[in-house]
Amino acid sequence: MPATAKKTAATATARILVVDVGGSHVKCRLGADAQVRKFASDATLTPQRMVQEVRRIARGWAFDRVSIGYPGVVRHGVPVREPHNLGRGWVGFDYAAAFGRPVRMVNDAAMQALGSYRGGKMLFLGLGTGLGSALIVDGDVLAMELGHLHWTKKRTYEDFLGKAGYARMGKKKWRRRVRRVVQDFCDALLPDDIVVGGGQADRLKRLPAMARLGGNADAFDGGLRLWSDSSITIT
Repeated sequence: MPATAKKTAATATARILVVDVGGSHVKCRLGADAQVRKFASDATLTPQRMVQEVRRIARGWAFDRVSIGYPGVVRHGVPVREPHNLGRGWVGFDYAAAFGRPVRMVNDAAMQALGSYRGGKMLFLGLGTGLGSALIVDGDVLAMELGHLHWTKKRTYEDFLGKAGYARMGKKKWRRRVRRVVQDFCDALLPDDIVVGGGQADRLKRLPAMARLGGNADAFDGGLRLWSDSSITIT
């Protein structure tokens, strides 16, 4: 890429505010800056309060576009189901009007996956409050809800691999379950590459075969790519 083009791209991404909405925290970063600001979230968090708090912690940052990673189902850039771990009112909320800026929204796991994508067919599994999942095939990003599939009659994959499962089973058993689930999804989806990320990923002693560890900055880098990478398609 010519030097002028690189400078233009860097300038464009520098003014993108990336918001990663999670069940325990909402994190924000401006462009490629290393500084991350955050506030606590919980089952009472509404979109109105999210925007209010983001504006508060982002005070002093100049941005003209916003990317949001949403912990739920997103279609055509808008939430179509309320999140499991937050308050109500996310479906139908006007995010662009609330921020006063253009907004692009994707599932939070899809945004993390996009930040770690290197090409080919990649499966992303996010270990956090729940279990996030996404598949990227030659630049086409498909958010999935694998965590809500039932592993047993009464419990989903998320019940086993999320924070509650870790607390219930303990470290050793939880690690074995993670390795088993990664192998099962690998056998079913046949990816070229597997990324295990999320806040709980650092609890793993060793990664399953074929897998690599996602980085803390992946969600933010993915949010930048939503605006800067024309080869990416969100489906």
